[in-house]
Amino acid sequence: KKDIPVANFIMHEIHCSRNIEVCRYCSELIPKSEMKNHIESEHVQVTCKCRMKIEKCLLKDHEASACPLRPAVCQYCDIQLTFNKLQDHEIYCGARTERCGGCGHNVMVKDLKEHPRVCG
Repeated sequence: KKDIPVANFIMHEIHCSRNIEVCRYCSELIPKSEMKNHIESEHVQVTCKCRMKIEKCLLKDHEASACPLRPAVCQYCDIQLTFNKLQDHEIYCGARTERCGGCGHNVMVKDLKEHPRVCG
């Protein structure tokens, strides 16, 4: 899959057909002697902590951006919890109130950023 000088093309093609294989999963060019290891290390099915089965090579991206059990931080109180519990926690946490030092009113935590605009 690369440009080869015409003078070397036949020898190169023979070498590639003997020594290189295309991975049936990711279409990468892999030396035949390393194909078994490549498949076992990259494409074997593993189970995430959320019980989803996924190829090993995709696990890190899944854990970072798609796993419901990935760590997440509440925008209001900065505690860490799992992503699948974040929304319910933030609804509860944002509804708590804190007294405004300027006007003395109790303001919901979710409204604290906007409150200074309307605070007397």
